[in-house]
Amino acid sequence: MRFCRHVPRAPVGLFVEFFWYYDSWYPDHVMENCLPDGSFELIINLQEQPRKLFEREDSSRYREFRRAWLSGTHSGYIVIDALPASSMMGVHFKPGGASAFLDLPASELRDQVVELDLLWGCTAWDWRDRLLAAPSPAGKFRVLEQFLLDRLRTSGAVPDRRKRVAWALNRFDQHGGVGSIRAVADELGVSHKHFIEEFRREVGLTPKLFCRIRRFQDVLARITSGEVVEWADVAFACGYYDQAHFIHDFRAFAGMNASAYLVDRLEHRNFVRVHG
Repeated sequence: MRFCRHVPRAPVGLFVEFFWYYDSWYPDHVMENCLPDGSFELIINLQEQPRKLFEREDSSRYREFRRAWLSGTHSGYIVIDALPASSMMGVHFKPGGASAFLDLPASELRDQVVELDLLWGCTAWDWRDRLLAAPSPAGKFRVLEQFLLDRLRTSGAVPDRRKRVAWALNRFDQHGGVGSIRAVADELGVSHKHFIEEFRREVGLTPKLFCRIRRFQDVLARITSGEVVEWADVAFACGYYDQAHFIHDFRAFAGMNASAYLVDRLEHRNFVRVHG
């Protein structure tokens, strides 16, 4: 498999963590859980075979996505297919970053996966054609960056609200998703209720749920570091008040317990094999 990653420059890079691209992937499984991390993902299928998003409880039921789609912030894991010889690319947004490119609140896309033309019209497919025609990953990245730059120029940004939420995100990141949401609102000089609403509009999740997901991500970073895992130490270090709390959150976000995750996780820590 060929895999490439590209970090775009400002201004797109202010809102995007990285672009990614892969082709000629031959997985050893047919389905996988994709775990939440509190951010949006734009996915472009570089082939014509549709991709599937399965219902959690019944894999015989699914939705198909063909060309390009946007996956909003999710409150739990989703189940997707894994196809042989697949080729895809995408955008991994920073938490809150996708809102700069949207014409609607990020909260309206919570737990949603939406075909791109429903958000940005049929011109999205003209752009995809240009992306497919680019002969190299570097060329595709340039087309993708220009597309987002054009979207950014036409979006109705709200700088003050975005600055407040960006400050809060940085504070949550510094404290590992642990801390008082009310205290953050007080430091920003807004009411608790107003802060929650601004955060939902920009990020797509409530601050409380976002912090739970980021704490879960902290767990994944610790247990995939290659060191011997001491579960009680991990739970304590990540701010869980007891082992039951840790077990509950891990299963809710991963769809399995932590030991099973370590057995079936893929190279990227947010993807895990599903055994049919």
